[in-house]
Amino acid sequence: MSLVNGLPAHVLLVHFVIVLVPLTALALVVCAIWPKAAQRLGIVLPVFAFVTLASVPLATNAGEWLERHVESDALVRRHAELGDGLLPWAGGLFVLALAIWWALGRAASGASDGARRPATLVRVAAAVLSLVVAAGAVVDVYRIGDSGAKAAWHDGFSKTASHGGDQG
Repeated sequence: MSLVNGLPAHVLLVHFVIVLVPLTALALVVCAIWPKAAQRLGIVLPVFAFVTLASVPLATNAGEWLERHVESDALVRRHAELGDGLLPWAGGLFVLALAIWWALGRAASGASDGARRPATLVRVAAAVLSLVVAAGAVVDVYRIGDSGAKAAWHDGFSKTASHGGDQG
């Protein structure tokens, strides 16, 4: 996919990533910390994380097409390099969402009282790992978006208002 209504697809697809990664990260952390939330979401959590994971290569591939169709400079190259690093974070969100959903299914099937302590340790480990991966994914999305905005807008506007600007 390269163009949508005459605009580069990357410009549109990137908004899915910008929204989905932080929402998935938040849902993952909430479900890892609060089992009742995970029960309510059920299969929705890993499905949501999968959609997030799938959106990353779509935006990246569209970005690679766009990179070949704009003048190359250091800002564009930096943005492309950062963008290539998001897929492992999105993969981590998906794997953890799947693990939490799977563990929830096992717990619902009736773990014995003797398994409570290991289950508690696993829940704590899942919560900590979820926090780390969620924070990494959100920070990476911010860094990629910031570099993309700088690449797109560094020469694209004037710091002083043009005529016909705000009249109020």
